[in-house]
Amino acid sequence: MAVTWDVAALDATKTVGSLSDVITTVHWTASDSETVGSKDSAVVHSGSSYGSVGLAEADSGSFTAYASVTKDNAVAWAKAAIGTDEVTAIETGIAAQITESKTPTKTSGVPW
Repeated sequence: MAVTWDVAALDATKTVGSLSDVITTVHWTASDSETVGSKDSAVVHSGSSYGSVGLAEADSGSFTAYASVTKDNAVAWAKAAIGTDEVTAIETGIAAQITESKTPTKTSGVPW
């Protein structure tokens, strides 16, 4: 499957220079899941990650007003601020969580 990126919240500063409601931080989530088995015996294996990233100082030439920001804008800004290598690491970590869920390497509990 593919990792789905979402936005949990945006932090904004009311005024930065001549700009209003400037987004400064994106709180993001990333998740994926895989269903194994058929209807009655299906098991969902999932993985997720959450974080926040500060954005670069707003540029009046490419500024998007807060009310006009879309989820796609915010996800793209977050991924750009995180960086390609870290985005790949996050998505690889989520895949590893799913693999661990499907074929556990550790256990916890009691034998009875």
